[in-house]
Amino acid sequence: MTVKTRRAPSTRETSFIEKMKKTGRNIVVFYGSQTGTGEEFANRLSKDAQRYGMKGMAADPEEYDMSELSRLAEIDNSLAIFCMATYGEGDPTDNAQDFYDWLQETDAELDGVNYTVFALGNKTYEHYNAMGAYVDKRLEELGAKRVFDLGMGDDDGNLEEDFVTWREQFWPAMCEHFGVEASGEDSSVRQYELKEHNDINMNKVYTGELGRLKSFETQKPPFDAKNPFLAPVTVNRKLNKAGDRHLMHLEVDITGSKIRYESGDHVAVYPTNDTAIVNKLGQILGVDLDSVISLNNLDEESNKKHPFPCPTTYRTALTHYLDIIHPPRTNVLYELAQYATDPKDQENMRKMASSAPEGKALYQSFVLEDNRNILAILEDLPSLRPPIDHLCELMPRLQARYYSIASSSKVHPNSIHICAVLVEYTTKTGRLTKGVATTWLKNKLVADNGHKSTVPMYIRKSQFRLPFKASNPVIMVGPGTGIAPFMGFIQERGWLKEQGKEVGETVLYCGCRHKNEDYLYQEELEEAEKTGVITKLNVAFSRDQEQKVYVQHLLRTNKEDLWRQIHTDNAHIYICGDARNMARDVQTAFYEIAEELGGMTRTQATDYIKKLMTKGRYSQDVWS
Repeated sequence: MTVKTRRAPSTRETSFIEKMKKTGRNIVVFYGSQTGTGEEFANRLSKDAQRYGMKGMAADPEEYDMSELSRLAEIDNSLAIFCMATYGEGDPTDNAQDFYDWLQETDAELDGVNYTVFALGNKTYEHYNAMGAYVDKRLEELGAKRVFDLGMGDDDGNLEEDFVTWREQFWPAMCEHFGVEASGEDSSVRQYELKEHNDINMNKVYTGELGRLKSFETQKPPFDAKNPFLAPVTVNRKLNKAGDRHLMHLEVDITGSKIRYESGDHVAVYPTNDTAIVNKLGQILGVDLDSVISLNNLDEESNKKHPFPCPTTYRTALTHYLDIIHPPRTNVLYELAQYATDPKDQENMRKMASSAPEGKALYQSFVLEDNRNILAILEDLPSLRPPIDHLCELMPRLQARYYSIASSSKVHPNSIHICAVLVEYTTKTGRLTKGVATTWLKNKLVADNGHKSTVPMYIRKSQFRLPFKASNPVIMVGPGTGIAPFMGFIQERGWLKEQGKEVGETVLYCGCRHKNEDYLYQEELEEAEKTGVITKLNVAFSRDQEQKVYVQHLLRTNKEDLWRQIHTDNAHIYICGDARNMARDVQTAFYEIAEELGGMTRTQATDYIKKLMTKGRYSQDVWS
């Protein structure tokens, strides 16, 4: 067995201080990023620095020795900026976990270290921006100097606008602090240069692999985000009997991969973009998508040699590596504006990137509300025809998508089940928009022209776990596709029963719109209730009667039972699904039950549920 080392220190400079000294930099921007946005913001800030005669570098805290932070004072006029995203239940992102652990344990003295934090989060979650707030507070406790207020970015509102507003106030404050002036050069500075390969051996060209060249042809464990496993699709069926939505159940085979998972974990898959959109982009920009190219970092010292695996073709980059579906951020519009030949288009694109109220409003309506992706923007601004390599430099990376695993490894050790709903809607401009990953999954037919369809995937561990003692009751609340992890939980409870274990009450609250249209896993659930694996099955059919009935209404109906299970029998509560409305309404229902049956005030009831959360007896797996 080969031992996987985190990184070989000999080849990599793990001291960001030495690197900053060597390259004459005074600003370092660390990012904690799960989906790439924090990293994007960090790159933008480090690029900004040169407008102020400063030199910045973006840095992944996972790649450096963060205990060196105390040495930052050795560099004149230095500053550390932290773009920190919060993940899951107030947790650090994977790449900031070590840094977070270090902050908790260290008693380093950070006197003379200047810092500021911009937090990325989502207000619909319980622990809004917990990671950014923690870093901001902890650095101050260790003696560092906060030179600008904590920025709060809310992805439930408009994260881009929050960032732009913060950044517009941050730089003038920095100029004052360091006594420098903006050079006034707002011109776009390229980060990468294009190299076209005319006579390259095609075996050296990336075709969609994420880390190692040819990793999709010769698969080697361990499998992770940089080295996903190509799992064959063995089942792909439509779950709903009728209605205008497409709900699907997929099963992928992990035999021989050495991949292990637990019920409650997430499976991450790497989707590809729609060929039609890629082809249209090639057409509109008049390029041969199959040219082989590399984009090479102009900064020789950077750890990031290319924006995506190179050499590759434009087609591969636009299909596998770049996010061409999400509405572009303001910096992309700003940098592309120079290529618009119509002065009006140019002015509008620059205006949208400013923090002026009319600019913000224009970006909000033209880009966000009308949901224009880069193709739609090019179609609607015919004077804008940027060089494709600059477009590829600016587009964010296509990210993995996470799904709650709908199976138990005790019952299905070699198979992972996914339950998803196809995302499809028409935008205000009349364009049909399809979800990247769900459209791609829907088309993963079991056998495609005699070939097996495969899905590049890896496992992301979660804290969403069945109780250690099987005799504890579990209360599961998961309407719609929120049922996914509970299918795994139910399979596991059934397996424990078969092993002769004493299994506590297993209660499920799920829901759908109409019983005869989209009752997900009806046969399996009714069978599990018949055999006593599910003690009580409660299904809310929201639209089968005049008044809408949701899971939270059923919770109130069964309040006496619920209160006994929670208060007397030590039940564990699990919520999965939509964070914005459902998870909040369900939490309120639990508050009301605690008030009414536990004789508490609302404040006491809130504290009571919060305590269950800290004890790990109230867990959420929610998305917005």
